[in-house]
Order: sequence, then structure tokens, then C-alpha cells
Amino acid sequence: MLDKTTPRDNETRLILERDIYKYEILNVIACEGSERIERPESYKEWKVRSLRARFEQLPLNPTIVNGIQHIVRQIYHKDLFVDEEGQFLVLGWKGRIVYALSTWKPSESNNEGTADI
Repeated sequence: MLDKTTPRDNETRLILERDIYKYEILNVIACEGSERIERPESYKEWKVRSLRARFEQLPLNPTIVNGIQHIVRQIYHKDLFVDEEGQFLVLGWKGRIVYALSTWKPSESNNEGTADI
């Protein structure tokens, strides 16, 4: 994605690659077991985990979703997309989802029997 959108000698790209992506790539390629810092999981796996923990997923605001989609289509590279999938706002590149965002709250049954602080 960076190769299509940003020149290799761009200072911002160099900082992004050096300060952020370097550690993520190192983590995936070189680390196993307890040395591994991050364990990437799909947003669908996180949904199951959150539901088991008694959280309730909140719907996305259609006005916000449409606004973001409009901005992405107008300003960004044609292969970048934003879409809604199962109450997740997904960001992708060339048909592949890269990030997913959602909002959650504790379910009503999760609050029963707890005292207000």
C-alpha cells in the first residue's frame, strides 16, 4: 500500500516504517511463544471474545459511515476502501480488510448485582 501511495524517500514514510512497522514485522517474523508481544486475531474472533465477556456491540452511525466513505473515495487512493460489515467499520486495501473498528458496552445483564460507584 505504501509503495502505491508514498515515495520511498518520503520522510513521513521513513518514520512510519522505522518507528512503527519495524517492531510489528519483527514480532511476526522473529518471535515465538512468550517472546511474541502481539498475537494478531481477526475482528470476528474478537467479536466472539467480547460477546463471551458479556459485552454488547453497538451499531455504527450511518451518517458517520457515509461521511468517511465519501472522504476516502474523494481523497485517498482508489484501492483503499471503507465499508460496514457486521457492525464493524472496516478499512481495506484491494479487497483485503486491514483494520476493523467497532464500539462496545457492557451488556445489561453484566451490570446486574453491581453497586454504583
